[in-house]
Amino acid sequence: MNTNLDRYDGRMRYRRCGQSGIVLPEISLGLWHNFGENDRFSTGSDMVRYAFEQGITHFDLANNYGPPPGSAEETFGRILKQTPSMRREELIISTKAGHEMWPGPYGDGSSRKMLLSSLDQSLKRMQLDYVDIFYSHRYDSLTPIEETLQTLVDIVRSGKAYYVGISKYPAHEADFAYKYLRDRDVRCLVYQGRYSMFNREPATEILPRANEAGCGFVAFSPLAQGLLTDRYLNGIPENSRMARPDGYLQQDQLTPEIHARIRALNELAKQRGQTLAEMALAWVLQDQRVTSVIIGASSVAQLKDNLRATEKPEFSPDELQTIDTILNS
Repeated sequence: MNTNLDRYDGRMRYRRCGQSGIVLPEISLGLWHNFGENDRFSTGSDMVRYAFEQGITHFDLANNYGPPPGSAEETFGRILKQTPSMRREELIISTKAGHEMWPGPYGDGSSRKMLLSSLDQSLKRMQLDYVDIFYSHRYDSLTPIEETLQTLVDIVRSGKAYYVGISKYPAHEADFAYKYLRDRDVRCLVYQGRYSMFNREPATEILPRANEAGCGFVAFSPLAQGLLTDRYLNGIPENSRMARPDGYLQQDQLTPEIHARIRALNELAKQRGQTLAEMALAWVLQDQRVTSVIIGASSVAQLKDNLRATEKPEFSPDELQTIDTILNS
């Protein structure tokens, strides 16, 4: 049983986010893909509404999600406007800034000008007065970290965000951020980082330090961009993300060694009565320092499958040992 499990409403389990008063659903919905201008609006709307009906209250966005950049926020704003049942007080909405958003010298990085300009634009696109969590999307070595962090402090004090977080910061810079924000009475609510069976690095430094600082942890890419699903068991499907030449997931990432691990993990998932995706999500959530995992989906059916990960959260010691053996092979 997870010691940081704080609430369960019959649909979704919620975990406390660090040492704050906020709880997040174990599974959150991310709008990185499939909510852009060229995606079918009705499909995205169906997914958001279904997620909320199943107890997902946390929706994760960023200024540059789309494509084109900004269009995912516009889509989400339209969905909220057309769904009165999704009351603002029942939602945790997060967005971010720090990666390239628009051409020119001020459309990238973590300067005060970029962060403030971006947040104003994000609020306008989503038709909101505030976001619940605003992230510095990445550590920017060209901007003094004090400038970035003081901007986060000022954003909270302005009322445009209730909480702030950091994403993908190296461990040393994250430690600095935790202390800087705490000393100014604006604690870092959450660290967001990539964490999956295929990327276990956060467990060595990032997770322990965030936990010690009283900061929650939200995992993104828990399915390794789809590698930890049954989609690539028999190769690369024509309509898959990996088949796209301009995607983040490239064909050379499916090496013979990775393919063998996927197939072995899938066999273990079958023995557990789960799909590979369900088991992969459950594996991340079995780490009690994880507050929530962010999933992406292209359909309600896929979303349903991912949500079943919470139905069998426990792993036996033998199962965990088998997973370690597979991943280290």
